[in-house]
Amino acid sequence: MQITRAGTQPSGAGPQDWFTGAVRVDPLFGPPEPARAGGALVTFEPGARTAWHTHPLGQTLIVASGCGLVQAEGGPVEEIRPGDVVWFAPGETHWHGASPTTAMSHIAIQEKQDGRAVDWMGKVSDEQYRSRP
Repeated sequence: MQITRAGTQPSGAGPQDWFTGAVRVDPLFGPPEPARAGGALVTFEPGARTAWHTHPLGQTLIVASGCGLVQAEGGPVEEIRPGDVVWFAPGETHWHGASPTTAMSHIAIQEKQDGRAVDWMGKVSDEQYRSRP
């Protein structure tokens, strides 16, 4: 058994290469061998978002607070709220973040394959971000 106490892992800013706006990442758990799943609590300030990206084994988001937006490539921008669970399939190009006016926090869970859990792509443009129906 392993207990990781709250507050024992430092928060970090979301790297500017992968995020637009103010984002805080709080690690929750990493994959000790032979496990592959890792998770983090990610908080996006209003207007903040990820870049386009994929996960080799998919990703689950559990919305904890606020109001957010998600989009899979080719699909509409969807609103997400606390309690919503979002699944992105392996290799599905997508982004996620806060709404323009409200912060959003989610727990992100993904697995590593061959040592990597994510492949980053280009940033989501302001026009793409604001393309809600």
